Amino acid sequence: MKKLIENFPTQLEEALTISKKSKLSFEDTNFNQVLLSGLGGSGIGASIVQEYVYDKINLPVTVNKTYFIPKSVDSHTLFIACSYSGNTEETILATKEAIKRKAKVVCVTSGGELEQMAIKHKLNLIVIPSGMPPRACLGYSLVQLLFIFKKAGMLKSKYETEVSSAIELLKLERKKIQNQAMKLAKGLHGKHIAIYGVAGNEGLLVRFRQQVNENSKALCWHNVVPEMTHNEIVGWRAPHQDVAVVFCTEENTFERNTRRMGILKKVVKNYTTSLFDIVMKGNSHWERAFYFVHLTDWVSVYLADLYNQDATEVKVIDHLKSQMTKN
Repeated sequence: MKKLIENFPTQLEEALTISKKSKLSFEDTNFNQVLLSGLGGSGIGASIVQEYVYDKINLPVTVNKTYFIPKSVDSHTLFIACSYSGNTEETILATKEAIKRKAKVVCVTSGGELEQMAIKHKLNLIVIPSGMPPRACLGYSLVQLLFIFKKAGMLKSKYETEVSSAIELLKLERKKIQNQAMKLAKGLHGKHIAIYGVAGNEGLLVRFRQQVNENSKALCWHNVVPEMTHNEIVGWRAPHQDVAVVFCTEENTFERNTRRMGILKKVVKNYTTSLFDIVMKGNSHWERAFYFVHLTDWVSVYLADLYNQDATEVKVIDHLKSQMTKN
């Protein structure tokens, strides 16, 4: 897993090349909505991209993480199916229904049943490299999603330039990122972890949480401002020295949310001494996003080391999948 994380900048470079070579095309771009379907490591890129396009396109964008699709899906829907293995049962079932509804389907996968469905039904298909854990391939899938939005005529931003600059930032800051991650992992070791951030970055917080779950083999939770300052903040009213809280921020946050985060931090500080900060570093959205992903990925594998866990192993998920195949 460490090698895969170390190669993340290279993965982003390869992802840009894959999208440039893609033969993706649309006869009609008269879409009325976008539905992205994917789960786990295959679906988290969709959540991150959904937040990115929130104020950039004029169509509703929804992320689907279940077997079913909304009744509104029809021939004017752009349906993007993301399954790294190509065999995620929830995504397969949802995609089959989208095909029945005559949605414009694009498949992003490394193979499996999803690739075969795309070939059979002559769907738009982007194939990414196979043979890795899905959570280690976020760069491959996320960049393809941006490419699809742009190819569909929805996204005007020059995301390629931002991704390229993010790659250079990660290479330049490699040692600093690893050192910061190790220090943070040591602070989180032996604690229940709460990850707090701001709405608009929730996909990134979920990614951090999921990496702690799968790589570190630990439980944690996340929440976002402003919503949590209307509910979860009330739970902080007694000492919780067994909880470590990570506050995730960036410099250009809306002022009212910055103020809320400051008040929240003062409240939490009364009940635990384990408070940590991550500031998303970079001069553009994708510099900050990929910096955060890379940093927190390293945190998760260093935590795995501290817990003496194999970061790659996910036997309980494999067991669940095997049980789901039984009649």
